[in-house]
Amino acid sequence: METVTISAAEINKLRQATGAGMMDCRKALTETNGDFEAAIDWLRKQGQKVAAKRSDREAKEGVILAKTTEDHKAGIIVCVSCETDFVSKNADFVAFAQSIADAAIKNNVKSIDELNTAEINGSKVSDLVNDKLASIGEKIGITKFERIDAPYVASYIHGANRMGVLVGLNKDAAEAGKDVAMQIAAMNPVAVDADSVPAETIERERNIAIDQMKQDPKMAGKTDDMLGKIAQGKLNAFFKEQTLLAQAYVKDGSKTVADYLKSVDSGLKVVEFKRVALG
Repeated sequence: METVTISAAEINKLRQATGAGMMDCRKALTETNGDFEAAIDWLRKQGQKVAAKRSDREAKEGVILAKTTEDHKAGIIVCVSCETDFVSKNADFVAFAQSIADAAIKNNVKSIDELNTAEINGSKVSDLVNDKLASIGEKIGITKFERIDAPYVASYIHGANRMGVLVGLNKDAAEAGKDVAMQIAAMNPVAVDADSVPAETIERERNIAIDQMKQDPKMAGKTDDMLGKIAQGKLNAFFKEQTLLAQAYVKDGSKTVADYLKSVDSGLKVVEFKRVALG
């Protein structure tokens, strides 16, 4: 078998994503032939407490903006990335990102490709991005775009344009929409509820739980059926911690988010949400 060379940069990337030690990260990458996602699972299977690694780790620096249409029937998140925080905090660059977000709303765009072909004052967004790249000397680009269409969409920007959240609700509820968006920003749920957690995520968590138990001497002699039942219990705990409606409401820990929504309006439901953050 060909030996895979693990670079210091790859080890550091895994450390940043998981919080695990350098030697553990090196071993994880070595054991998984450099497969980043598999290395995260390897660390977890060894019983290490690994920091959550989510898909929002996509841009090192940049500006994230979340906006809705005037009628709140649609909302977008756009990330205009750059290489340094010096550029991302520059007022001119923030204004540039704002013009792109405005163009996304004005032109009702539904993808990055559509956004790149939209026009601002007669010039394509893609051309303006290239012009900005040339003028500031950093690689920039539109690296993330999300959209929600719903009866009511709320938007929220957190931490000086470093995170954006959209929440789609089944009816108009501006204050609740903002509160739920702040919950999502703070707690980073994986899905609205247990039923909407992707099957591959459930299978991954189940496999990790079973592998952890098989390595635990206290679990020696347990049947596969018993391990499966214990794994289901761990999955239920995962759903409680990682799905929006089951999470403790950050403004009142005595309630779940589902309880909070019911207290606002018994028929109020979260249809969908999006969360994008600089990593």
